[in-house]
Amino acid sequence: MATLNASLAFFFGTFALCEAARRACRVLLPAGTYVSFAREAVGAVQLGACCLELRVLVELGPWTAGLGSDLLLTPVLLLFLGHGASLDGASANPTGALQEFLLGEASMPGTLLKLAAQALGMVAARALVQLCWSWELSFLRVFQNLLAAECSSALRTSVPHGTLVEGVCAFLFHLTLLRFRHSPPALRVPAVALLVAILAYTAGPLSCAFFNPALASAVTFHCSGHTLLEYAQVYWLGPLTGMILAVLLYQGNLPRLFQRNLFYSQKSKYRTPRGKPAPGPGYLQTPAKGRSGG
Repeated sequence: MATLNASLAFFFGTFALCEAARRACRVLLPAGTYVSFAREAVGAVQLGACCLELRVLVELGPWTAGLGSDLLLTPVLLLFLGHGASLDGASANPTGALQEFLLGEASMPGTLLKLAAQALGMVAARALVQLCWSWELSFLRVFQNLLAAECSSALRTSVPHGTLVEGVCAFLFHLTLLRFRHSPPALRVPAVALLVAILAYTAGPLSCAFFNPALASAVTFHCSGHTLLEYAQVYWLGPLTGMILAVLLYQGNLPRLFQRNLFYSQKSKYRTPRGKPAPGPGYLQTPAKGRSGG
């Protein structure tokens, strides 16, 4: 339990540090700078640091502390409940920023600034985690430091299969975000967290179910086993394709690129009742067939 307690302490410390940074940035920075840059950077630090720690716990926990996969699902669900409640509207995900751009909700400069903030935040998250691991507060940290030079790839299947897995995960994730984006947080946050936990359980053994290009770049791109181009195909192209398909299915179009709805017709829900035509003035004077001639 010492291993799990050390990880829980790391999670709580990361959340507290990032929340303090968010509050300070909200007070000290202009609103536009906070929304476009600081909020995304701090959110990326929080998400990246927690996911890096969680990956070590999932991979080494069963060997060093006897933690089962069912037990490890609980931190995944709790972490993403916490992320959904505390990120203050940040996506900490490049496909999330690009989704807002395609929907016409963000400008090109604002989107580029968010992407830069997310990349910077993931780099800072990796530095923060490595600093904490160097303290070796538990046997898991000692074991992790011994294996740090030989990190294993998160992709444990073929490149085409991994691309498909990441694309499907991103498709379901963004479709859920679109479905619940106007719902109250009390409904939206648990729905997204539950979906992430299910995807992590089902797709985690294949590709780690990142469906976040910035997170995948920080966690696994430096590991041996695949080339940079193969990693980019799986963890960049897959999620980007899944996000675009989700927006197309939900909206029927990509508002930033074209307005024509490809799937859903814009018919009015009010239909004009159709009645029989009114009889003409000569209707009563025309004798019916079969009665003429008596």
